[in-house]
Amino acid sequence: MERRAVRAGLRPRLVHVIGAGLAGLATAGRLQRRGVQVALYEAASQAGGRCRSYYDRTLSATLDTGNHLVLAGHARTLEYVRTIGAGDALSGPTEPGFAFMDIAAGSRWTVRFSRSRMPFWIGDSRSRVPGTRAADYLGLLPLLFAKPGRTMAQTMRCEGVLWDRLLHPFFLTALNVEPRVGSAELAGAMLRESLAAGGESFRPLAARGGLSSAFVDPALRMLQHGGAAIRLDSPLREIEYDDAAGRVSALDFPDGRITLAADEAVVLAVPGAAAAALVPALQAPQRHNAIVTVHYAVPAPPGLVTPMALVNGTAHWLCTAEGRLS
Repeated sequence: MERRAVRAGLRPRLVHVIGAGLAGLATAGRLQRRGVQVALYEAASQAGGRCRSYYDRTLSATLDTGNHLVLAGHARTLEYVRTIGAGDALSGPTEPGFAFMDIAAGSRWTVRFSRSRMPFWIGDSRSRVPGTRAADYLGLLPLLFAKPGRTMAQTMRCEGVLWDRLLHPFFLTALNVEPRVGSAELAGAMLRESLAAGGESFRPLAARGGLSSAFVDPALRMLQHGGAAIRLDSPLREIEYDDAAGRVSALDFPDGRITLAADEAVVLAVPGAAAAALVPALQAPQRHNAIVTVHYAVPAPPGLVTPMALVNGTAHWLCTAEGRLS
């Protein structure tokens, strides 16, 4: 609908954004900056979707819905937090690198990336993954030229010390699926955005005060200050279409039906299953992988580096916060 309005030389007067996760918040913020009036709807009682904070009575602490990790090379994410006025909410170590622990072998090491775009760290045995050779890293090159529809296993060699000790943990976190069956094209894009962009781009960042304070609450304040209408506890039940006009004609919510004028548009920023239910002809993913985060009320041992990637264990990452391990 929005594309149709742009082609006709019209700017939508009002855009209804369905879903107040990060996708919906970012969309609403960008529209508002372009001078468009925004109405934001969220089915849950809080915004943020799968990236937010909540109060846990068991630990008597505010926890996050997962140990989300941002890299300094994630330009769009950093642009978002700066736009909502939360640019100082993310912090991390000054040196680019990651700590690793092999649970089975009981060994630890740190991969230290050189700051320049030239990967000098690969030639330094003290900086690269223990047990690897500089030539091993050439196996990443096919990802940079990956064809659409190909998996990582169809594109590159997915075994060996480098795979087990660096590539598998990294791409598991980045793709949220078993990397061997993950998209080689997407993995290549992530490689260009991080490792290939220089070590500084691979510096880990985390939300010091929690996910909501960094990504959600400032965005809501910005939208409210700009006059956006924000409605929580408002699940969209049905989208009505005007087939003759080729546009959405109404939105059906539990507390009433909203009729759309010709200069109004709709953006769906919801999970695949919800989108498929609202737009029957839409093809959406049918399989999903759950990520479980377990919090322990155990203070971190002195000197423990966070975040730490875990190899050959049940868990994949270990993160610390004040008074607890996750």
